[in-house]
Amino acid sequence: MSQPTLTPPYFEQHPTGLGVGSSEPRISWRFIATDSTAAGWKQDAYDIEVTRSDDTESYHVKSAESVLVSWPSSSLQSREVAKARVRAYGGPDNTATEWSAWSTVECGLLSRQDWSARAITSPVKQTEGPLRPIRFRKTFALSSAAVHRARFYITSLGVFQAYINGEPVGDHCMAPGWTSYHNRLNYEVFDVTSLLKSGEENTIAVEVSEGWYATRLGFGGGRRFIYGDELALFAQLEIIPEQGDSPLVVTTESSWKCHQSAIVRSEIYDGEVYDAREEQGNWKSSTSETSWEATREVELPQTQLVAPNAPPVRVTEVVNAVEIIHTPSGKVIVDFGQNLVGRVRIHSLKKPAGHSTILTHAEVLEGKQLGTRPLRAAKCQDEIISAGHEIRDWIPRFTFHGFRYVQVDGWGPEDADSPLTLQSLVAEVMHTDLKRSGWFSCSHPMVNKLHQNATWGMRGNFLSVPTDCPQRDERLGWTGDLQIFAPSASFLYNTAGMLSDWLQDLSAEQLADPNAIPPLVVPNVIDESFWPAFPQAVWDDIAIILPWTLYQCYGDINILRRQYPSMTGWLDRAVQRGPDRLWDETLFQLGDWLDPTAPPDQPGNARTDGTLVADAYLVYVTGLLARICSILDESTDSSRYEADYRALKSRFQTKYISPTGLLVGDTQTALSLALVFDLHDSPQQAATAGERLARLVRISKFQVSTGFAGTPVITHALTKSGHHQLAYRMLQESNCPSWMYPIRMGATTVWERWDSMLPDGTINPGEMTSFNHYALGSIINWLHKTVAGVSPLEPGWREILVKPLPGGTVTSAEATYETAYGRLGSRWEIKDCDQFRLELVVPPNSTARVVLPGTEDEKLVGSGRYTFETTFNSQVGWPPKAQVPPMFEAEDSFV
Repeated sequence: MSQPTLTPPYFEQHPTGLGVGSSEPRISWRFIATDSTAAGWKQDAYDIEVTRSDDTESYHVKSAESVLVSWPSSSLQSREVAKARVRAYGGPDNTATEWSAWSTVECGLLSRQDWSARAITSPVKQTEGPLRPIRFRKTFALSSAAVHRARFYITSLGVFQAYINGEPVGDHCMAPGWTSYHNRLNYEVFDVTSLLKSGEENTIAVEVSEGWYATRLGFGGGRRFIYGDELALFAQLEIIPEQGDSPLVVTTESSWKCHQSAIVRSEIYDGEVYDAREEQGNWKSSTSETSWEATREVELPQTQLVAPNAPPVRVTEVVNAVEIIHTPSGKVIVDFGQNLVGRVRIHSLKKPAGHSTILTHAEVLEGKQLGTRPLRAAKCQDEIISAGHEIRDWIPRFTFHGFRYVQVDGWGPEDADSPLTLQSLVAEVMHTDLKRSGWFSCSHPMVNKLHQNATWGMRGNFLSVPTDCPQRDERLGWTGDLQIFAPSASFLYNTAGMLSDWLQDLSAEQLADPNAIPPLVVPNVIDESFWPAFPQAVWDDIAIILPWTLYQCYGDINILRRQYPSMTGWLDRAVQRGPDRLWDETLFQLGDWLDPTAPPDQPGNARTDGTLVADAYLVYVTGLLARICSILDESTDSSRYEADYRALKSRFQTKYISPTGLLVGDTQTALSLALVFDLHDSPQQAATAGERLARLVRISKFQVSTGFAGTPVITHALTKSGHHQLAYRMLQESNCPSWMYPIRMGATTVWERWDSMLPDGTINPGEMTSFNHYALGSIINWLHKTVAGVSPLEPGWREILVKPLPGGTVTSAEATYETAYGRLGSRWEIKDCDQFRLELVVPPNSTARVVLPGTEDEKLVGSGRYTFETTFNSQVGWPPKAQVPPMFEAEDSFV
């Protein structure tokens, strides 16, 4: 038998190790097993070698831990570079693995004192928005000595794109991203060694646009200048020669020059206007500074300069156009076949000077025309004004759109000089470049499409921050949407760095409020006059639920420890309680938002009482916080919250649950929350509630009857109460409202409303109608956990529950997930009606509890490859029948 192979170690939750913001970065490694790796392999100890300044330090640690282990050496300094490699001991003979490859970690600038740069802006302050982008430039001479290392540290008030000697610095988009600018401002670190030219003049050029910093954001036209009313650049280039000479540091200060950009306007909601007639030649690399102005130094806000753990936004895919459509009104529309988020790249455009070409983006067509009404006050337009020569590879630099269709005005297929063709342009997909970690597929094509749609929805809405929608005049970090989708998101992609960073913004803004109320959107740009701050269950409960979700997925206890003041602040100060210490009933609750019966103009008018939803969540998160306190050794708080949990659960039962187990709020959402949150007093009560839930599902003819609060849990509640065939039947229902209805209507992402598009092809008349909203796609967590049958039992998936439960017309399913320990694989199929076979791969240093369908017997297995077989008839109880009067019996409508 052989030992597993170790991946190169990685540091904290950082994507590359360049620019880590910790002086003692924790180290992790994964295991790659082979067919000959010893079954049940567990680590008993590990060695770490750390190389610093040509000195190598060796450490032997007796431990089974391989995830986020402590930095063994002394603290790193700003800019310091170290290398590390690891090997592990384990297996039957406790022998060592081969050494991993070396990984490099390099600290960023850990202190504000490490910066000598000054923030610079235009000499003339623009008094009204939108602010025109500014171009900055600095030319400097390099000696003939070879460059050993060069690092470019850069941030901006706005978003930037940098160049050195005409070459782009990095491939980041919308950098440095959106943070709570009053509290935290990201900076980026680039290795620019290869871009510099020894013995020559070198030019740094940077373009800065509004981004989220100064643009209008929010509802009803939004507000400008929420964070500031001037764009600024703050950068520092540090060059270390190969030998001899002292380091050269080039910083932003008043000797830099600036000029108005040829981009006349660039906004998040409205798009970008580019005027080729106003280009300044080869401004990215030219040494000429004719007509360029002096810059003005300004004070950088007293905010924390942060080296982010989140990957940057990048172009991750290119999508070709599939059709050119001529509308009845004579418009030309390009269809890209997929609702996506990003921008259009035009390969070549040649028009007369002053000619305007306009691209208008939208997600759907309505009446064979571009469906722009859901965009509300967002123009979503990019405009190119030509200068009479060919424009090649044009893209909007500082905006993004949510779209499948692009209406092209001023350029058509019939144009003689440069006709528009399918090859003239492409769509570039943009999002935070998270690493894919989880995959699912099954024998049912439409279920696979649902999973694919949810994945596309996540990609489009995880752009710097996790947003609610990417197309209209909103695009905000709504907490409720993320709270219910986070388990699904963290299966699909490694969200540890991004969501951990986002939680720091949440706690910073929350704890700045004396009442410790988390904002409904993070970063918070909601105008108090539009929506005064008041606490909200489900949404604000993210302060406790998201850190717990990330801890379960990635095993990072530091997230719990860091967010602890936010969690306790939420329960101790923010929740408005009534005399029974449940929620104050006079407070409005969003509750089961977007219940499908809610009128288009009243999305909060749900069947389930909002206070009941809030109280169920309050009991749940109080119990969750008691567990977190215990993990953190906060014994006093653990006892206090545990006692509070028991008291609140008893009061919930008295208030809402009858002695038999039925709920006062007799809805699918109420029953599901009580079942999933274990709010009943006895198994008999829970069984009664489960039967009642099953009856309501049958009465509704398996159509979805839940909104934000109920949708993530209803299939779990049905499965938990022994009615998994009803969950499959709901999954496969195709009439509206259902998960399959949008797919029947051609959806390529998950919609905000169950009926965002009506059966006749018209758009829902409600003002809130997005065609790219991941929240209702939270059903995929059930696909992972129940259909494929994999979920974590211990943090980081160290112990895995494998419990697939076949049903419906699904005859096979599989899931793959990159745990913190290695790759987990699970695949099952049913042949000849009842022959169930499961193939399982458990990564080294972890274990799995396997429960085969039809039995509650657990099999505990260590790492390795396994095959399990049993007899299980997945067609028992299929298809379940709706409960309707005989004269109204409907035909089956599942797919």
